[in-house]
Amino acid sequence: MSVYFEELDFRPTPMGVLSLRRRRHLATGADIYEIKLGDEFLMSSQFTTAEIELARLGLAALARTDLDVVVGGLGLGYTAQAVLENSSVRSLIVVDALAEVIEWHEQGLLPLGKQLTADPRCRLVNGDFFAMADSADGFDSNVPRRRFDAVLVDIDHSPTNLLHPRHAALYQRQGLARLAEHLHPGGVFALWSNDPPDDAFNAAMAGAFATSAAHVVTFDNWRGDHEASNTVYVGVKADLPIQQASNEAAPSAN
Repeated sequence: MSVYFEELDFRPTPMGVLSLRRRRHLATGADIYEIKLGDEFLMSSQFTTAEIELARLGLAALARTDLDVVVGGLGLGYTAQAVLENSSVRSLIVVDALAEVIEWHEQGLLPLGKQLTADPRCRLVNGDFFAMADSADGFDSNVPRRRFDAVLVDIDHSPTNLLHPRHAALYQRQGLARLAEHLHPGGVFALWSNDPPDDAFNAAMAGAFATSAAHVVTFDNWRGDHEASNTVYVGVKADLPIQQASNEAAPSAN
């Protein structure tokens, strides 16, 4: 392999051929790690600003400590690392459908792998995040129906640009409402998207959460000649169940 390019691993998967490669940035000399599925780029260590902001914006919406967090999509690990950098986080479950990506972290082939796997708060789980979100048992097979303070997701390219058609249900109001059942009252759902804010998805978020917002995150593109942007959506679940809140707000008949 060239000093400027090396394919670190190459695996056939049910979703297509998955490859991990490292290349040298000619201008800076930095190593860039990339994961591809077939001919499609899934992630690059050259662009991590929005992945980190997914964790920071999501957790910033929580006014509490001893946080239990789920991250959907391990990737290169930048969202998970940003979660663990928050001293209020007590536990983190990271769910990824690709066992190969988890193995790359466990084997130290990726820069953040040793850091994530050495943190006792962090557990990497091979599983179908979307099936877990739709299931009553939720994200922790050891504690069915466990609730969390935050669920942060970076899997599909956007709510309309999906890696698989079956993911689409999550991005509808009903799917978001089912995911919200896995959150404590006042808990947070946050989503990374490669696309600008989407009106239809904003409406779905507003229908499933007490408050919601779309944050545009800007960063330098690979040429460094102008800014690129991603979107981070953040929804906050009501502090009280709707029925309970309604009863408490009702005037007394006496």
